Amino acid sequence: VDGGDEPALAAAPGRAQVFSTVVDTFLEKLVAAGSYQRFVSCYRCFYKLQPQLTRSIYDQFISQLQASIKEEIQEVKNEGNLEALFSLLDKIVEEAKDREEPAW
Repeated sequence: VDGGDEPALAAAPGRAQVFSTVVDTFLEKLVAAGSYQRFVSCYRCFYKLQPQLTRSIYDQFISQLQASIKEEIQEVKNEGNLEALFSLLDKIVEEAKDREEPAW
């Protein structure tokens, strides 16, 4: 074994790292999709009466939403079985290759 492939393998991100990146991107897109302007459009009457309070409620909502999602994802990571879950997903995909209906 000459070890020539090791730097390439080390440079490639693992599935757990890719998963973290996907979750972070999801959170960014979720916040962008749930922009303040969209929030205000849903609660226009309340915004007209209390614009500062509406902004405060939005900020707290987004903050709590992000924290909750990150906490749930961290719990999954802390269980330490992400690779086992990825392997199980691989198995489901492999078993479903010849099926027409969903594997689940």
